[in-house]
Formats: sequence, structure tokens, C-alpha cells
Amino acid sequence: MTDAAMSTTAVKAGGPVNAVLNRLVIIVPYLWLLFFFLVPFLIVFKISLSQTAIAMPPYTPSFDLSEGIGGLLSGLKELSFDNYVWLTQDPLYFNAYVSSVVIAAVSTLLTLLVGYPIAYGMARAPTTIRPTLLMLVILPFWTSFLIRVYAWIGILKPEGLLNQVLLATGIISEPLIILNTYTAIFIGIVYSYLPFMVLPLYSALEKMDYSLIEAAEDLGCPPIMAFWKITFPLSIPGVVAGCLLVFIPAVGEFVIPDLLGGSQTLMIGKTLWNEFFANRDWPVSSAVAVILLLILIVPIVFFQQAQAKAQEQGR
Repeated sequence: MTDAAMSTTAVKAGGPVNAVLNRLVIIVPYLWLLFFFLVPFLIVFKISLSQTAIAMPPYTPSFDLSEGIGGLLSGLKELSFDNYVWLTQDPLYFNAYVSSVVIAAVSTLLTLLVGYPIAYGMARAPTTIRPTLLMLVILPFWTSFLIRVYAWIGILKPEGLLNQVLLATGIISEPLIILNTYTAIFIGIVYSYLPFMVLPLYSALEKMDYSLIEAAEDLGCPPIMAFWKITFPLSIPGVVAGCLLVFIPAVGEFVIPDLLGGSQTLMIGKTLWNEFFANRDWPVSSAVAVILLLILIVPIVFFQQAQAKAQEQGR
């Protein structure tokens, strides 16, 4: 048998193996999503259709598979959408959703304004120091999130470090009230989620061909105009990825509003915690969680579809 024939036979023999490997590569992520996202979501959705009960678990019905199909069907008949109707009747939940979205949107915008110059400076820095700069951005992740938020209490309180510095320099004559305000929440979110904004932006800006900027400047384009016409449009994928990575967790944030915002702060994360642990109303809290998930997923799906259509039209 010639070498060409042997290589052809080997390729044909490896064909089924490669097909199986390709299918496994596709199936494994879907199985991961099935067991760690879809199944928990279905459990939460089922609880949201249940009724509150003084029992363990604190809701009814609780399916018992030992009763067979008949018990399962009788339990399904007891499910209802009463909890979702209740959410529409109480303005607390609507106000909490709106407040959470507004706070998350403002925080995302502030994080973008702070993170973009940092990422741009990292991308334009010499290649030898880029790993060090990248490590400095990731460094906060090595410390507990809770400890970092607690540290801001010592900085922002009336007798804290910030007010002491401002008073010592004569910038202010009396301490600023920052803690337990929305300003403190914005500071906490921007500080905590800044790496999630910087890393995607840095990834997009680092791959950019900066000879385009030089060509634009050679043609008489001012640096600011070159930035808005070339740099920023090419970095939009990083901007979108960073904004989503900040906005999605910020909407459901609980720790930062609870520690830095005080008791008067109205966000859906705190409302969800109160329903679960203070009121022990698992069905209503599950309904709140399901609606929150829909609020986040539906716009993302529409955005992805619009982006796919735009890319297809571009081709």
C-alpha cells in the first residue's frame, strides 16, 4: 500500500472519531447549561407558582414522586399565577425594579467613563509593562468582595479617611454625608465592577491596528476626531461586553446597597432578600427572581438578534 493510500485510510478511520469529539464539544456546554441553569430555573419557577405555607419547605404543593403520576398531576393543578398578580398590585416591587435598573444603568455608565481611559492607557502602554498593569487590575479579586465593600464604610463615613483628608486640606469645613446615600452605592459598584469593564475593553483595544490612527492623523484628522471615528467604533464590542458584565450583576446587587446605601435604599436585591429570609415568603420571592431574570434576558436576546442582523447586512 502506498503512502498516499495509507494516509487516506487513516483520515477515513479518524473521521468517525472526530465527529464524536465534535459532538461532545457541543453537547458538554449544553449539558452544563441544562443542569446548572435550566433545572434550577424550573425549580424556582415552580416555587413561584406555589402558595406560602408554615411548613418545611415553606410552600405548597411539594411534589412527592413516590405518589406516582397521579400525585404529580394533582400537585400541578394546585399551581397558580397568584404571586405574579400580587406583584402587579403592590407598587413596592415595581418601584424596586425601576430603581434597580436606573441605579445599574447609571453605575454602568460611570464605570465605562472610568474604565475606558484605564483600558486605553493599558493598550497603549509598552508591551513589557502590560502584564503588570493587567495584574494590578485583577488584583482586587484576590481579596474578599465583602471586605472590600466594608473598607469603603471606613473611607466614606463622616469621620472616615476621605472627610479627614478633605478637612485637613481645607477643601471642606464640615464632614460630607456620603455614606448611606446613592452616591456611596455608585462608588461601591464602580469600584467593585471596574475590572469587569476594563478587561473586555483592554482586549478590544489591544487588538486594534493603531496604524489607522497614524494614517488618519497624516491626512489631517485631529486626535479627538480620530478617536471618535476610528478608536471608539472599533472598541464597541468591548464596550458592549463590559457594559453587560457590569449592568447584569448590578441590577440584582444586594451587598453594596445594604452596606453602603442604608435601609432606605430600594433595590430588587434587598427586596428579594427580605422576602426570602425576613418574611419567609418563598413563592413571592421566587416570582420576583423570575421576573428579574426575564428583565435581564429579554433585552439581551433582542440585542443579540439585532447585532446578528447588522453583521449579516454588513457582509
